[in-house]
Amino acid sequence: MRSAARLEKAVRAAEQALIEFEIAVETFRVEVENFSRLHHQKLGPMYSRLDELDALIAEARAARSGDPEDQRKAREARAAVMPMPGVEELFHGWIDSEGLSAEAAAMLTDRPVQPPKRVRPTDEARRLYRELARRAHPDLAQEDTERARREAFITRVNAAYGRGDEELLRELTREWEAGPAPAEARLGETEELYARLEWLARRKELLSVVAQDLEESAIGAMLRMAPDDPDRLLEDIAEQLLTQVAERESELAALVQ
Repeated sequence: MRSAARLEKAVRAAEQALIEFEIAVETFRVEVENFSRLHHQKLGPMYSRLDELDALIAEARAARSGDPEDQRKAREARAAVMPMPGVEELFHGWIDSEGLSAEAAAMLTDRPVQPPKRVRPTDEARRLYRELARRAHPDLAQEDTERARREAFITRVNAAYGRGDEELLRELTREWEAGPAPAEARLGETEELYARLEWLARRKELLSVVAQDLEESAIGAMLRMAPDDPDRLLEDIAEQLLTQVAERESELAALVQ
């Protein structure tokens, strides 16, 4: 009996450890997804402007020198510029039929602009999400019906957290508290306990692969540069790009004067 009790305790501890790991992975996944979206929204027009300036500079040099090598570089630079058809779709409203939208144009000047939404949800949203995930996680269910109920609920929780919707997370907390209290899971014999531990270990391995992929992605690497303030990292990159735009414009002006 003591051996079974220790084994059951180990299973419970492994379940909680897995849930905490899943919460950490999901939290980072949301931050990577949001950072990628905001990076594209806020900085996309600047990258496009830099590509256009590089092409104009290369073309101006080729026109001055007439050198075949300069002409080849000019063609390559122009080919690298994103064609206008499709830009509107890719920039999701930052570029319209009149060209750069007011928000995008403001990014290239010193004019104020409505800031994009935060890269990461607020501390309160994070707290609500973690509490819900700990209480309603599907891995705590032993029966298929209860697991399905929890999976459907956690899908809604993840979606609300991804949007940083504090009010919806509060509503989901009240919904979970008002819902049917699940029966206390009872683990079976020793073989079932060992099987549960093996399943938890396999699940941890799969999550480790997901976590590694997120961390090694380009956006994940950028987030690791400023884990405590990713919003500020976007502002720093924007400032660097503005400097590069100004430098390219000066270089072009010198070539065409």
